[in-house]
Amino acid sequence: MFRINHLHLKSRDPKASADWFVQAFNFQVLTDEQRSTGDRFVRCLTEDGGMRVFFSGERDGEVLHDGATGVHLGIEHIGIDTADVVAHVERLQAMGARLIEGPRPGVGSAMVAFVETPDGIRIELMQPK
Repeated sequence: MFRINHLHLKSRDPKASADWFVQAFNFQVLTDEQRSTGDRFVRCLTEDGGMRVFFSGERDGEVLHDGATGVHLGIEHIGIDTADVVAHVERLQAMGARLIEGPRPGVGSAMVAFVETPDGIRIELMQPK
């Protein structure tokens, strides 16, 4: 049996990124440490307890490039369910997120929208039918 253990997001400021997700999506910070590899490492848990999400920065001697195919900031997107896409898009924009697409009717969802967090992580908000 396999299950996803965690999602790991790279950030120039892991604590600020984690704090943004705490405020935006009620993540809980589990640990916050400076590792021997030189990077700050913040472990979080989603509000429903179903997924651990880790935030870390550059390790000693490592350079993170925007949009690179190797080690880089973010992933293609994270899908997050919400009861009200429109309201949450407005709230996230007030927190510094940039609207990329939508809100619009979704395939399999009542509404979807894509936003980009202040540090470049793409999020799809999905409102179930």
